[in-house]
Amino acid sequence: MIQWKKSFICAAEMEHAATAHRSHNCTGVLTERRVEWSMSDFEIGKYIGEGKFGKVYLAREKQSGYVVALKVIFKVKLEKYRFHTHLRREIEIQHSLDHPNVLRLFAWFHDDDRVVLVLEYAARGELYKLLRTVRRFSERTAATYVASLAAALAYCHKKQVIHRDIKPENLLLDIEGRLKIADFGWAVRSNAKRHTLCGTIDYLAPEMVEKKAHDHAVDNWTLGILCYEFLYGSPPFEAAEQDDTLRRIIKVDLLFPKTPYVSADAKDLISKLLVKDSSKRLSLDDIMKHPWIALKNQDYPRNGEPTWFFGESI
Repeated sequence: MIQWKKSFICAAEMEHAATAHRSHNCTGVLTERRVEWSMSDFEIGKYIGEGKFGKVYLAREKQSGYVVALKVIFKVKLEKYRFHTHLRREIEIQHSLDHPNVLRLFAWFHDDDRVVLVLEYAARGELYKLLRTVRRFSERTAATYVASLAAALAYCHKKQVIHRDIKPENLLLDIEGRLKIADFGWAVRSNAKRHTLCGTIDYLAPEMVEKKAHDHAVDNWTLGILCYEFLYGSPPFEAAEQDDTLRRIIKVDLLFPKTPYVSADAKDLISKLLVKDSSKRLSLDDIMKHPWIALKNQDYPRNGEPTWFFGESI
């Protein structure tokens, strides 16, 4: 049986994070004592989601009134799927990250049956659900999300973190509509090439499909996939059969439908990200300088984050 250590966090750190991210879903003043969390410290609210290993609940820390999301993971499932090493890595990586477009992991604790992650609450939920509702985003909204992702991934890559599973289901929106990267279950901290095949089929880079070594550039590829999906409503290499999808990825069989209309600048950005040679993909810094991003997010370079359009569709 895996041995879990207790987690400690200064409550003032949570208050600082809430202020820094301008979250309006948190109330109360957190004390500056160092605390060891347990389930008894929280008022458990509504069920808000479910994953392979457990469930997510809205919760309020009793003393401060601070609103969080509790991800409750059952140890029996971790043992069954031998996923405890992945969870340890996920905790270590996500807890170390502090960026406006990365969902904060404030703390974690465990009891006999469960491991509980204390997460920033993203009130607007999954970007996936919003995209399915509106079908596709306007170019202005899509560019906002792409800029946010590029900024967050650049931060992660500077810390040697590769996410490896960026997809709409792993992107959340806070109360202001700000995008947050979540679920670091397949993330790895490395400055060397990796060989593990992981992620979701429609978003896999060619080097992963071909079982070659990969690095941070797989995240750049996925950003191109997402940009396409934001504008057209589906991933570019999607096919009825899985093998056909994989073949299209390897060939980079990229097609731009005549409808809906997508600007030449947007297509140019996508084409420069969806390049088979990973060394030739557009860098995250160059994404921020690309005309499509610069024109659609003119406030981004001055303020450090884009203006929010709350999922405006077309």
